Amino acid sequence: MTQFTGNKIQRYWLYLKMAIAGKQEDFTTGSIRKAIFMLSIPMILEMLMESTFALVDIIFVSRISVNAVATVGLTESVITLLYAVAIGLSMAATAVVARRIGEKDKQGAAKAAVQAIFLGAFVAVIIGTLGIIYPKEILELMGGEPALIAEGYGYTRILIGGNITIMMLFLINAVFRGAGDASVAMWTLVISNGLNIILDPIFIFGLGPIPAYGVEGAAIATTIGRGVAVTGQFMILIFGWSRIKIRVRDFVLDLKVMWNLIKISLGGIGQFLIGTSSWVFLMRIMSEFGSDVLAGYTISIRVMMFTLMPSWGMSNAAATLVGQNLGAQQPDRAEKSVWKTGKYNAILMVVISVIYLVSATYIIGMFSDVDDVVKYGALSLQVIASGYVFYAYGMVVTQSFNGAGDTKTPTIINFFCFWVFQLPFAYLAAFTFNWGPVGVFVAITLAEVLIAVMSIILFKKGKWKSVKV
Repeated sequence: MTQFTGNKIQRYWLYLKMAIAGKQEDFTTGSIRKAIFMLSIPMILEMLMESTFALVDIIFVSRISVNAVATVGLTESVITLLYAVAIGLSMAATAVVARRIGEKDKQGAAKAAVQAIFLGAFVAVIIGTLGIIYPKEILELMGGEPALIAEGYGYTRILIGGNITIMMLFLINAVFRGAGDASVAMWTLVISNGLNIILDPIFIFGLGPIPAYGVEGAAIATTIGRGVAVTGQFMILIFGWSRIKIRVRDFVLDLKVMWNLIKISLGGIGQFLIGTSSWVFLMRIMSEFGSDVLAGYTISIRVMMFTLMPSWGMSNAAATLVGQNLGAQQPDRAEKSVWKTGKYNAILMVVISVIYLVSATYIIGMFSDVDDVVKYGALSLQVIASGYVFYAYGMVVTQSFNGAGDTKTPTIINFFCFWVFQLPFAYLAAFTFNWGPVGVFVAITLAEVLIAVMSIILFKKGKWKSVKV
């Protein structure tokens, strides 16, 4: 028995090293468990690296002022609208690239990647222009107080103005994931995140000839870190260091491929616009309770995002497996991959939820010593984490729809759960029922439970198996 366990550990240690090193695998054959493991590990690490951007910023910014933390929260709530577009386009890129790779059509995958990049750059330029011209108005619209706007508008201007780095990072990593090159996406973020950690304190607090920029410095450091990552991504694509190689002649408009991406991404963009815009309104509701409560909520969301990223990593692995196996004409294998991934994700999320329920006050206290910040940040962690096991299955199943190219179904689910249920309930609970901020936390949890239930019911119907991309 001991020898059997030792051999099993050695095998998974070997898989771990292969996954991180980016050893190429055919995920349409062989063990599904191994495929999930090989894809999930680098995707989990990639998502952790992405969320570390936000967590590192909060650690340093919380040393400046409560207004600085609240500025980050308000700006990020607006940036989530950009994330909606970026993730929507990314879902389309992942679905099409995965399907082409499953069909053994690498040139088709490269064409899809280029058209996705064109679309992302176009959107980023428009949003960036608005961010540069109207940063104060954006914060004011989100309910920021005059002192907060005066201190933080530079952060908003730089982060939104330089949003093309966010857009490209999402899109190109989605291309890598669709191709099964999850480790490539991971390593680009390791480099950019390392730079962000080094540059954050330098630009926030100053060093030598570099002045102290305060909260604005966090935006400068993050944008530089992401910019370096994007440069690395393009080098990998152009020099062919992944499964996809883009040549100079590929950088031409292909309206047929682009329209296919647009059709798929519209559902994805709508899906995440619904979801993320609901978070914007929730943030607006929270701003009614003052900067301390808003700061506590902001910190808790950042902490939760850090631990939700492994779950997103597994969900992205499921999306890739669904896309590639549908391309290889193996829908039953695609379905089995989803249920297995959901089970592993649920185990992970139960462990995380127990940690939050027991240690919420201590965790939030690491970021602030203001009583109301800690109180409401801890309440947010505890109430929202109580539904984590539902999040686990909800994330995997909705991402699987997206991996199949069926972005319409999750869009409908999100519209009902977020707009029809969550927002009205949050408002009523907070102000009519006088639950205050706790009403918002409860609304978030119940909406995610509803998403999981609806997703599973619709997934079992199997219509996603016949979607053409």
